[in-house]
Amino acid sequence: MPLRSTFTRFFQLEAASGLLLIAAAALALIVNNSPLSFLYNGLLEVPVVVQIGALKIAKPLLLWINDGLMALFFLLIGLEVKRELVDGHLSKPSQVVLPGAAAIGGMVVPALIYWFLNKDNPAAVAGWAIPTATDIAFALGVLALLGKRVPVSLKLFLMTLAIIDDLGAIIVIALFYSGELSSLSLMLAGACLLTLIAMNRLGVIKLGPYMIVGLILWVCVLKSGVHATLAGVTLALCIPLRTKNAEPSPLLNLEHALHPWVAFGILPLFAFANAGVSLAGVTVESFTHHVPMGIAIGLLLGKTVGVFGLTWIAVKTGLAALPTGANWGQVLGVAILCGIGFTMSLFVGSLAFEPGSSEFAGMDRMGILTGSILAALIGYAITAMASRKTITA
Repeated sequence: MPLRSTFTRFFQLEAASGLLLIAAAALALIVNNSPLSFLYNGLLEVPVVVQIGALKIAKPLLLWINDGLMALFFLLIGLEVKRELVDGHLSKPSQVVLPGAAAIGGMVVPALIYWFLNKDNPAAVAGWAIPTATDIAFALGVLALLGKRVPVSLKLFLMTLAIIDDLGAIIVIALFYSGELSSLSLMLAGACLLTLIAMNRLGVIKLGPYMIVGLILWVCVLKSGVHATLAGVTLALCIPLRTKNAEPSPLLNLEHALHPWVAFGILPLFAFANAGVSLAGVTVESFTHHVPMGIAIGLLLGKTVGVFGLTWIAVKTGLAALPTGANWGQVLGVAILCGIGFTMSLFVGSLAFEPGSSEFAGMDRMGILTGSILAALIGYAITAMASRKTITA
């Protein structure tokens, strides 16, 4: 499949998914703040048990969504990252400089803002990574509302930036949000990984064996103390992209098959399960607490300063060029849109402040929703104004 058509399909799916995410989050907020809230919370707390002999996995439905279905989301991210690294927009250093610099700025500055506001509270500091995330589907969904007024190069800049951002989030989760480690489970996970690598090197192109070993890998990682979603990324990196004798690419086939399910099923379901913040007893003080305020300011201001600032430095120092056909106003608008953390921020928040055991669980969601909504509205307005000037110039 030509690269341009791959990007077009990717953008269309992500944009439509972003609009569906908005609807799912709104529905969750409405339901959990209505007389039906007991059904919402009861559904997420339904115990689900899978047992085969001595192996038993027992979790409430919410954690099956966050640990199980989201592993498929990270599998898709891993497939996209590998494709971009091997044959796409991350395969040449010159193509990575601008979005790479922007992504680094967009992670470091929000983390510093959050840390500064919460540095005196060790329990709250655990949420430093929450405002570093960008929701690619949500951000592209907002950008899609502007249609052809926005140059394709700018959409590609945002997409590449968000993919690098996702890669950074994966590294952060692996390093900072893993629990107590089980040596036996890690050894078994390592054996699964070696099996996947051997299959790749031996030229196995059937997806079935990879998925079976990947499922075993997920169980081992889940039991190891490392977050289970990382199994999805590991599996993705072992699936072949290129084949001999012009055979269809297993990676591309899986990516194309998985993308609609993730975009229109898993992510909206995750948003519905995690965005239902109860507004009962919420006051102005609820938003001025350093945790939600650090997240909201980190997403809105930190992302803007980090993404736009590093982009400006990279262009002005000659390290990279501005996206073709884009102006600085549009870049500023996109930098603000990067503050839409939503899905990834909610996911990191569930790791940093575990529901039911952390006093800050729920507070993080208020900050995420506030920062993300403001970033979406302001980012759209600025990008629209800058795009209008481009057309009339």
